[in-house]
Amino acid sequence: MAKLDAGHIKNVAIIAHSGAGKTSLAEAVLFNAGVIDRMGNIEAGNTTMDYEPEEIARKISITSAVAFCDWKGTRVNLLDTPGFINFIEDTRGSLRVSDGAVVIVSALSGVKAETEKIWKFACEFEIPRIVFINKLDKETANFYRAVGELEKSFESEAIPLQIPIGEGEGFKGIVDLLTMKASIYENGKTSETDVPSDIKGTAEEYRKKLVEKIAESDDSLLEKYLEGGDISNDEIMKGIKEGSLTRRFIPVVCGSATMNIGISRLLDAVLLCLPSPVEMSRISPIRGRNPKEGKELERKPVETDPLTAYVFKTVADPYAGKLSLFRVYSGVLKADSTVLNANTGTKERIGQVFRLLGKKQVPTQAVGPGDIAAVVKLKDTNVGDTLCEEHHPLVLEKVKFSDPVISYAIAPKTKGDEEKVSGGLHRILEEDPTVHFTRDEESKEMILSGMGQVHLEVALEKLKRKFGVEVVMKTPKIPYRETIRAAAKSQGRYKKQSGGRGQFGDCWIEIEPLPRGGGYQFLDKIVGGVIPQQYRPAVEKGIAETMREGVIAGYQVVDMKVTLVDGSYHSVDSSEMAFKIAGSMALKKAFQDAKPVLLEPIMRVEVVTPEDTLGTVIGDLNSRRGKVQGVEPQAGGNQKINALAPMAEMLTYANQLQGMTSGRGLYSMEFSHYEEVPSHIAQKIIAERAKQKEEVH
Repeated sequence: MAKLDAGHIKNVAIIAHSGAGKTSLAEAVLFNAGVIDRMGNIEAGNTTMDYEPEEIARKISITSAVAFCDWKGTRVNLLDTPGFINFIEDTRGSLRVSDGAVVIVSALSGVKAETEKIWKFACEFEIPRIVFINKLDKETANFYRAVGELEKSFESEAIPLQIPIGEGEGFKGIVDLLTMKASIYENGKTSETDVPSDIKGTAEEYRKKLVEKIAESDDSLLEKYLEGGDISNDEIMKGIKEGSLTRRFIPVVCGSATMNIGISRLLDAVLLCLPSPVEMSRISPIRGRNPKEGKELERKPVETDPLTAYVFKTVADPYAGKLSLFRVYSGVLKADSTVLNANTGTKERIGQVFRLLGKKQVPTQAVGPGDIAAVVKLKDTNVGDTLCEEHHPLVLEKVKFSDPVISYAIAPKTKGDEEKVSGGLHRILEEDPTVHFTRDEESKEMILSGMGQVHLEVALEKLKRKFGVEVVMKTPKIPYRETIRAAAKSQGRYKKQSGGRGQFGDCWIEIEPLPRGGGYQFLDKIVGGVIPQQYRPAVEKGIAETMREGVIAGYQVVDMKVTLVDGSYHSVDSSEMAFKIAGSMALKKAFQDAKPVLLEPIMRVEVVTPEDTLGTVIGDLNSRRGKVQGVEPQAGGNQKINALAPMAEMLTYANQLQGMTSGRGLYSMEFSHYEEVPSHIAQKIIAERAKQKEEVH
């Protein structure tokens, strides 16, 4: 194809819930456009877009993939996105660089929770959409039910541009309501005929609805229509385009991706209904800020404007290096050039530039405005960064990804592999901004956080495959605390005689509880030098160390005041070490007499759930020892629950909430305060810790 201008490009994301047929549809589009010579399928694991081993094994899209094809003089860049709930943040990242979307709705299952969530992402970026009703060849498929359901779910009017001829085993083609011609598919071939008589009445009814909708949008057309005049096909097509771009209604097409029925018509609809980068820049101008002056600037999708390219995805490859996928918004990005990363202020050397066909890389010399491509081995560039000309810096707004919802502790299977794990995970983090990796200062554990259990399992599968290191996942330790509810007094006396110089230290301490959050206080009330000044800090050191190690269950002691009140020493045998041990002994004894208790972290939890699962979610929170503080209505028929709940009960909440709400629920939580653990639970925790200690020794 000759050199592209932005007016002849379509950047189209294919979005839907997992299993709706996104990857199969992308395969059919590439086949119809002549990019591939045979259609792969999910079961065989040989599709263009699902090429990662983890995707082939699980038979789901885990990461967005990019391909391109040419259709009737227009370059179509396809972004095949994940629909599984754990991976849809990656879909959000792809929608950031898309100008339009094909939303797949299954003729069997209709609209699912994940589709509703992804639809909201598309609304966030103000992206025009068309809906493709898929799987019309399957038993129990129902086109009209699916259309009704999508109107109800998306609260927007759906306007079919096509209707199916037959459904299930009898599905054999589609009627185009624009031309009022039928396309019949038999033995892989398509023939155009008149509309079959048994469906003609339905086709005419839907054609009338389409014409009326278009007429309503323009006063002169409406007048013409009401006076009985014909509205031309050109006027109808113009009206469809205008209605789609302004998102006044949803154009609907139909077919079967795996049977390759309706795919050419879908491509025609993409060209008609979805905007080019030029049209999109009129709807949503390309704006960013100058990082030096903070001033907002606008760019046009033309070659003469300075280069502005947004990096929306990276792929970590241990051999080829990092692959950065980008979209050019203005100007031209050329191979063998130098650009500025406006976010970091560093210069990046651009080597080879590629267009992508799944994992296949097609070299190109330059990428113009509106187009999508990739470059390897950028040193300091990550997802969300903007590449520019050095003297025209501009930072485009980054995508805000959701915070992780689940965390696990991880440990290498092979001792001494900690550095390998850490290095590999930091490469995985470059690839996936929704994976977080930290070290817990208190427990010394490595903590991996993500959007769900499957998300973390996949990250660790990649870690093993790409970087050759295996880890085990376990529930992270809860940072319990120990404290007291009463005052107590005790002596710590350490005496050791073993020939030669002995060891002697003796102290009396009083302990008392402080209010929750009061921390630790130490008071020295020694009178008359019964313990010399040089040994008193050692007493405190012994107490402080014991508080860090815990007394009843090995957790840090908090909210306590310790007063050193008395003691004795030996002029020869006393030492700092002896008094440190004496201080530790005194605290251990006094602690047991001061009604010790365990404290647990309580989290402030916000759960957003659909109205129909509100009761179930509240009941479940109560069963987790949660205390609901209030419920507030939210937009779209949702309810927000504010609650307090123990961290120990919330570690795997993400999985349970997905189950209760069919993936429609969202939650966030943050630390609130510490509370006493109920005694029956505390006894179990103490017993478990004692058992662990025995196993270690």
